[in-house]
This record gives sequence, structure tokens and C-alpha cells, in this order.
Amino acid sequence: MSPLVLVIPVPQLPRPSRALWIALIVTLAFSMLARWLRGVSPSGAVAGAVVCFALFAGAGPSAFFALASVFVLTWITTRLGYRRKQILGTAQNPQGRTGFQVLANLSVSALCAGLFAATGRSALLLGMAAALSEAAADTVSSELGQALSENARLITTWKLVAAGTDGGVSLPGTAGGIAAAALVSLVLLLGGLLSREQFGIPVFAATIGMIGDGCMGATLERRKLLSNNWVNFLGTLIATGVALSLS
Repeated sequence: MSPLVLVIPVPQLPRPSRALWIALIVTLAFSMLARWLRGVSPSGAVAGAVVCFALFAGAGPSAFFALASVFVLTWITTRLGYRRKQILGTAQNPQGRTGFQVLANLSVSALCAGLFAATGRSALLLGMAAALSEAAADTVSSELGQALSENARLITTWKLVAAGTDGGVSLPGTAGGIAAAALVSLVLLLGGLLSREQFGIPVFAATIGMIGDGCMGATLERRKLLSNNWVNFLGTLIATGVALSLS
């Protein structure tokens, strides 16, 4: 007689899908590159990795390319006129943006991508696009304004103030911010996450969010009632709300 062999079934654990593995690899590579370029601090790299993975896994590679465009625009304009910004006392920390700064600008877009993956509601892609576009618009407008203009106008009173003042706006900065929003939205359009008919919605929503950011900066932030991170977060939230209402 053949020996009795006891076979114990081993449960098969579910394997992550290929898409999630790709998202993880891209996330790690992007985070390391962002840190190497000094675009983010160590905490910023960790926060950026979370955001990157949520966008890629939730909405696909086109969302990642939109995030990459936000990073490139931010990196370039932050370094434009850096010596002048140091004199003004408004230059970004040379170690890059911190985790709190990254989440303030990008957490809303990551949340929209995650909710889209969970619900399939296409309107959330518009919210994601608006949040990413506003994050680019706000940063570019601020950095360009400080680099190219000696003075600005307080958005609430139109009083002349020094460049870099909370709530201060300038023509080069505002124009650059709107152009940045349009560029990020264009990336999403070319990637198939926006239709031609929808293209103007996140650009318009981002502009409204940027204006709202400026108004909060001129009032609440100047009075120390809100930090800059909260103002940035609420700016992206406003943009997302506008886009969802128009969808």
C-alpha cells in the first residue's frame, strides 16, 4: 500500500494587480527624483508618495502626468528669481516643500482620485483636475509675482503692497497662474481624463480658487487666523467645489 499523504490546502492570498505594482514603482521613482531635485523635504517626499500613489492608482497614468506637470511648474518658478526672493524674505526653504505643504496643495486631488476609483463617478475627475490646476495656479502666480514684480496690489482693497505680501496680486503672477492651470488641464485633456467640452471647467474653477486663496490670504492669513497651509488647502477645496457644481 502506498503511504497516506496528508494534504493541507494553503489559502491563496490575493496578489496586487499589475496596475498597482506599476503605480507603486512610479511613485517610488517620482518621490526619489523630487527629493533629489530638492523640490521636497524628506517629509514632503513621503507625503508626495502618498499623493502620487493615490492619483496613479485611482485615476491612471494621466493623473500622474498632471501631478508631474504641477511639480515641474512649481520647481521652475520657485527657482526663478530665487536671489530676489531671499532678499524679500519669501524664498522657499532650500530643502524643498514640507509634508504639510504638499498635503495642503494636493490632498484634495488625491481624495477625488480615490473616491473616483471607489465610486466610478466621472464628476470626481473634474474635481481632481480643478484641484491640481488650482495648486499649480496658486504656486505659479505667487512665485512669478515675487520674481517679476516689485509691488503688488492687495486683492481686497487694491492697495499697493510689497511683492510677496499675503493676498497681494500682480499682472504677471495672475496671468502665469491662469496659464499654469490651463497647462495642467491640457495634460489631463490629452490623457483622456477630460473632454474638450470639459476643458474650461477646471481652468475656470482653478481661477476662482486662486482668487479665493488671495482673499483669504489678505484677510484671515494676515490676521493670523489661518496658516498658509490652510489657505492653500481651502483654495483647492473651493476649486473642486466649483468644478463639481458645474459638472
